[in-house]
Amino acid sequence: MFNTALRIVNKVPDAEDVLQDSFIDAYTQLGSFENRSTFGAWLKQIVVFKSIALLKRRRMDLLDLETIGELPDEDELDETEIWYTVDTIKQTVQQLPDGYRAVLTLYLFEGYDQEEIAGILGVAKSTVRTQYIRAKQKLLQLLKKGKVYEQ
Repeated sequence: MFNTALRIVNKVPDAEDVLQDSFIDAYTQLGSFENRSTFGAWLKQIVVFKSIALLKRRRMDLLDLETIGELPDEDELDETEIWYTVDTIKQTVQQLPDGYRAVLTLYLFEGYDQEEIAGILGVAKSTVRTQYIRAKQKLLQLLKKGKVYEQ
């Protein structure tokens, strides 16, 4: 649960706060747990919602698709040319802006689909798709810029 919070909020003290708040909420709402999922999945959902709430308080910027115009072609960067270590990718993901990092983390690491992420963040599905594409491109650009790839 700590790793989930940390991947979203990107700061250890914030992740610790989110985790503590999540456990307190889980404890106080234990009576509402209905066994429709595992306890771990229920707790993870609380952690994700608390993490997103923290980002929103930090004024996370997610732009609606209508305000950003055309998307760049998703195939502009050749992903097959780049080889990474897990630590390098983790460090680079931490450099992404909050909105990009949140969407990328929820989609790739936590396994939420775009519709679920849209519901969690309170934005349109098209916004999630846009943020994911841009996050992926930004991540690849940062990795190439940092010369952390092998040819």
